[in-house]
Amino acid sequence: MLHLHHLANSRSFRILWLLEELNIDYNLTSYERTKAYRAPESLKKVHPLGNVPILEVNDRALIESGFIIEYLLKHYDKEQQFKPTDDNEAAWEAYTFWLHFAESSLMPLLVMRLVFTKVVQQSPMLIRPISKKIQGQVEKNMISSGLEKMLYMIEQRLQDNHWFAGSEFSAADIQMHLAIAGANAGEGLDSRKYANILNWLKRCEERDAFKRAEAKGGRLQF
Repeated sequence: MLHLHHLANSRSFRILWLLEELNIDYNLTSYERTKAYRAPESLKKVHPLGNVPILEVNDRALIESGFIIEYLLKHYDKEQQFKPTDDNEAAWEAYTFWLHFAESSLMPLLVMRLVFTKVVQQSPMLIRPISKKIQGQVEKNMISSGLEKMLYMIEQRLQDNHWFAGSEFSAADIQMHLAIAGANAGEGLDSRKYANILNWLKRCEERDAFKRAEAKGGRLQF
């Protein structure tokens, strides 16, 4: 039996969503974040790092979103619905690239943005103006310019492709969703500049499995 340890507003939503797409049995334990917006200490009893997602399989605790996705596809996606087959080289390349791009390139900028936002929110009132000024400089000089380049590349990819791997939905879309939803948080992405991204986001969130994952694990909020 698979047992997913899920934390609200975290990468573990991806695994919850994939489990619903695969339509397999699993147990789910959900956790709430602490006041400091961190995972609870109790998760370290499941895995020493205490990070999510954690998927327990036969008393083994698996971590890392990309690895868990690949593990589930290898063992449970027998019809290869969510990963291109080896004979479709173009789709396989696109799938593999975007699966890794989500965590290696896109998420670090968004995590940096989140960290500096939390620093401002949790700063004492006397130094909050200073921390807010630092946040503004980091956003301007390190985050916005890099993120804009990446979003442009993503927009171009989705201009001619319904999904990231091509014409078919895949686990690469699941992996990319969290980052793009995060980029769309707050004021939201420009609907004219990023129309293809926003249409893709809507297609993802209209899937039945996505809705079931939300019902079980809570709606993503950034």
